[in-house]
Amino acid sequence: MNLRVRHLRRYGEVGRLLVKYGRGDLVADADTASAAPGTSPAPPPKALELADDLERLGPTYIKLGQLLSTRTDVLPPDYVEALARLQDDVAPMPLADVERVFHAEIGMELADAFEWFDDQPVASASLSQVHRARLRNGHEVVVKVQRPGVDEQVGDEVDALAELAEMLDQHTDIGRRIGFGELVEQFERTIGAELDYRREAGNLVRLAEIVEPYDRLIVPAPVTELSSRRVLTMDYIAGRKVTTITAVGRTDLDGSCLARQLFQAYLDQILVEGFFHADPHPGNVLLTDDGRLALLDLGMVAHVPERFQDALVQLLVAVSGGRGEQAARVAIGLGRELPDFDEAAFLRGVAELVDRAHGLGIGDVASGSLVMELNRRAFETGLRLPPELAVLGKAMLNLDQIARILDPAFDPSACVRDHADAVLRRRVRPSRERITAAALDARELVEEMPGRLNRFLDALGRGDLRLRVDAFDEVELLRGLNQLANRITTGLLLAALIVGAAMLTRVETSQQLFGYPALAIVCFLLAAGGAVLLFIAIVREGRRRERR
Repeated sequence: MNLRVRHLRRYGEVGRLLVKYGRGDLVADADTASAAPGTSPAPPPKALELADDLERLGPTYIKLGQLLSTRTDVLPPDYVEALARLQDDVAPMPLADVERVFHAEIGMELADAFEWFDDQPVASASLSQVHRARLRNGHEVVVKVQRPGVDEQVGDEVDALAELAEMLDQHTDIGRRIGFGELVEQFERTIGAELDYRREAGNLVRLAEIVEPYDRLIVPAPVTELSSRRVLTMDYIAGRKVTTITAVGRTDLDGSCLARQLFQAYLDQILVEGFFHADPHPGNVLLTDDGRLALLDLGMVAHVPERFQDALVQLLVAVSGGRGEQAARVAIGLGRELPDFDEAAFLRGVAELVDRAHGLGIGDVASGSLVMELNRRAFETGLRLPPELAVLGKAMLNLDQIARILDPAFDPSACVRDHADAVLRRRVRPSRERITAAALDARELVEEMPGRLNRFLDALGRGDLRLRVDAFDEVELLRGLNQLANRITTGLLLAALIVGAAMLTRVETSQQLFGYPALAIVCFLLAAGGAVLLFIAIVREGRRRERR
């Protein structure tokens, strides 16, 4: 076990959590069939206590809890609901620390960079602090400053979690089933990106390009000159949280248009660009004073590999269309089958899940909760789906909540089906990058073709042309054929001994054994012994193959 002495305190903290919560009532033993998809029951006291314990342990564990809130295949729904409510709100750091970090990163004093800088933070989290400010040209901005020393603390705690995850994966059944090592790797990538504000600035620029066709969506632009790895300066957008909208306030909004554009923009991010805002909870979406939606906090983003995008299109369309078996087949193709994978149970469970949702009315069920429940069914039957699918489910669940706040009659599944055609057209349309790659491949083919053709003709002229096929293991095939021929030959010899012995019993002779000709009895005994030995050899070979 790769455990380090300097991490003993970290091991103790995690150990106490495992002892306190690591029983069957927490890890993947909840009765998911009793709760309909899209419901949000109040978390039990034990789940809320887990969230409180993670908050007390500090920033790394808060972020880990937020990541676990996307993994319905690991935790029961009530614990997921409690962790989704984790609040990252701590006492503000002194203004002197803010000035020191800003000067070290940007090389300027706050008074030189800004006409006005608010001493009181807008928000104070365990990783960073946010202040309002005004540039010298009068432009309103917000400044996000990382707390001193937090990256070293997080890095040390993630190392300890990685060591514990490796131990659990190697020595426990639940570790081999869930893959804690992969979970910690995903967490390390996520929190590493959050701690580098240059990445967040790039994410803001990229997301702004994606949502540009949608006139009701806006993303704050970063101020590059006043941004670095630990400082991020971006536009200030005046507005209020979506959660504050009341029924009366909706009368002044075009909620249907806002919800539709938000959903369509996210489908473009996920299924076309392979890059999406992974944490669009209602607190990160503002309703601006001019009636638009502002997408904030791009620290947590997710990437969808291109090979998954086509399958995700098929999966979302199948789920939205109520085709449970097709959705299950697509999910199997996306995931990795564990040795105990029960395909029949998975197909049956997903079909029942989708059918139950459509029985309730697909417009009344959150599409995000369906995707998250799909992850749980996969875990229960031994199928490990890619972590991007869990993050996608949580993001869509948040979108469902925002959309229903904006327009209670909004049907997310209908929006997925309607926008799927546009997504498919954009995916099959050749992009500049694909055309360039294809042109380079074609050039290489043209340049190499004469040489390859000459080598082929020379080998053909010398009679030295060889074709190597690796479609099967020819050595194992020949060994199996040889074993089969030997057993058939042995069986024929035994049959010949039995037939010969039967014929010899009719021969009259003075040499008898058990009242029959002695030679016939000897042949019968030889045949019986050979048959027993052949049977034993067949059984042993079968057992050896099962062990391999």
